[in-house]
Amino acid sequence: MRVLGVDPGSTATGFGLVERSGGTIRHLRHGVLRTPKGADLPERLHFLHAELQSVLLEERPDMAVVERVFLASNARSALVLGQARGALLASLGEARVPVSELAARQVKKAVTGTGAADKSQMQGMVARLLGLERPPATDAADALALALAFAQAGPLAELPVRRRRGSQRRSLTRLVLERSR
Repeated sequence: MRVLGVDPGSTATGFGLVERSGGTIRHLRHGVLRTPKGADLPERLHFLHAELQSVLLEERPDMAVVERVFLASNARSALVLGQARGALLASLGEARVPVSELAARQVKKAVTGTGAADKSQMQGMVARLLGLERPPATDAADALALALAFAQAGPLAELPVRRRRGSQRRSLTRLVLERSR
């Protein structure tokens, strides 16, 4: 299984591709998509969409893992990051690549053993786990960590997840009682 990690950013988006075969995970490719300096938002979003499309066409991942974003320095930053994330998700959707989302803390814990790891710890551990000669750039390391966290889950990562609907949540006992009537 080829897993593509994507760490969204409006000026720099990291990507990292790993392959899981049996119990072995190996590094295939990583990089950072840097938008043109001085480009306005629509140009940057188009650039991210087109560049990720190029990576997807070339690498053909089976799965993508995108960081779940839950905080930003201010409302404007959150909005712009959300728009960049949307452009990247549109690329993945267009390529029909299934997407999973992981929170940064989950990824840090899976890769380093602690949810409070800093950037340099993440870079070092990603390099060590994948046998890289030197640590990748922070955005690429974060993307590789996303792919690694998903790939390390092995067959468990491929199990379907049943989502609960808030108003329709029922206990097993209640369901049995309703069906017996």
